[in-house]
Amino acid sequence: MPDLAPPPAPPVACPQCQAPLAASDLNCTNCHYLVHSAELKSLAQQAQSAADTGDLSTALACWRKALELLPENSKQYAAIQAKLAELSDRLQQSGNSPTGAEGKAATPKTPWGIIAAVVIFVITKGKFLLLGLSKSSTLFTMLLAFGVYWTAWGWQFAGGIVLCTYIHEMGHVAALRHFGIPASAPMFLPGLGAIVRMKQYPATPSEDAYVGLAGPIWGLGASCATYALYLWTQNPLFAALTHLNSLINVFNLMPLFSLDGGRGFRALTSSQRWLAVLALGIAWYYTHDGLLLLVLIVAAAKTLAGAAPEKPDQSALVKYVLLVAALMTLSAITEPIARAATAPPANTAPAANTAPAPAN
Repeated sequence: MPDLAPPPAPPVACPQCQAPLAASDLNCTNCHYLVHSAELKSLAQQAQSAADTGDLSTALACWRKALELLPENSKQYAAIQAKLAELSDRLQQSGNSPTGAEGKAATPKTPWGIIAAVVIFVITKGKFLLLGLSKSSTLFTMLLAFGVYWTAWGWQFAGGIVLCTYIHEMGHVAALRHFGIPASAPMFLPGLGAIVRMKQYPATPSEDAYVGLAGPIWGLGASCATYALYLWTQNPLFAALTHLNSLINVFNLMPLFSLDGGRGFRALTSSQRWLAVLALGIAWYYTHDGLLLLVLIVAAAKTLAGAAPEKPDQSALVKYVLLVAALMTLSAITEPIARAATAPPANTAPAANTAPAPAN
């Protein structure tokens, strides 16, 4: 998706009535003339041309750029918001991938096939993953987080966790670009993970769920990649990374506030939320994981208390349930290895020929 050029500087006087204009004015307070009307017309033409050729991501980016040039109380603003919702639905129904790849590959059937597919995906998206590292804010905060984690876990484990977190956040960036939403590169918050700042909010609950769940999906990819490295090298470090990264992504699936799970739940109807709660309950029954129990309790409370949309989102429900199942499976498989790898060394037993001290 091409980057859009910034709008030209606004005129200092209204071209229609010559009333003075402030730099932040989007319309003339005297005659209501739209200050950026020429730029708006150009963006509309670009959006229509992109939509006609099937490039819906670029069309969405053009319309979102147009929103920035319109007063929020204008009828044009409302019309473009409706257009965004329509194009967003078309884009999700088209099945295009978040990074623009077309077509659908055959679904692998074996665990090794799934792991290989994820590793190939990460490798082929290497150029995109390097995009965020070109931003000084991302690189600086990443190094800061690496230093903090190094003091706790050592440089190897710290580097792995930072990289897994970065991949998770780039999943959000890929989804935001998919919908033409301007966003920053990831910024790390040591001890709290990382964030991506959006300049606009998703147009629909379904779009919001798509963006929110993209992070755990890419996080699952990172866990599969570290598990594949463990199977290849038998190095318990990679099993420990898989275990912790999987749990971090499960925590993010908690339907609370602005966490990824909260954004996913916003697109689910009440009955779909109960299905998600049921899936969480089944997963907890088999794993007895404390973190999963917390996610289950929050999801049940959210379902009981929160208002839900009427339009179901089957894709968001399927993604949520499969993410819980896949992440908890990887966590359970690697938990004993991770515990053994991070356990402190056992105390050395006293030598057999050591005589007790004589009593006084």
